[in-house]
Amino acid sequence: MPRKAKAGKTKLKTHKATSKRFRLTGAGKLVRTKGGKSHLRGGREKRCRLHDRLQASLSAGDGENQGDAQRGDRGPRRVFQ
Repeated sequence: MPRKAKAGKTKLKTHKATSKRFRLTGAGKLVRTKGGKSHLRGGREKRCRLHDRLQASLSAGDGENQGDAQRGDRGPRRVFQ
C-alpha cells in the first residue's frame, strides 16, 4: 500500500557552512568571527591579539544576503539592523 503524499511545502534546509560562520544576536544583528586567529599570532602585539577577540558585525546589505543563505531560501527579505 503506497504512502499518502504530505500536503504543503517541503521544509527548507539550513545552509550548514553559513550557520557555522555567522550567528544572530538577541537584537537581530548578524555577527561573525574575524579571521587570522589559527596560528602565528605570537609575534603580534598584545593589543592586536586582544582586539582580535572581538566579533565583527555585518552591514545591513550583507546581513540580508547572509540571512537568506542561512535560512536556505530566496524568499521575502528581513532587514538586520
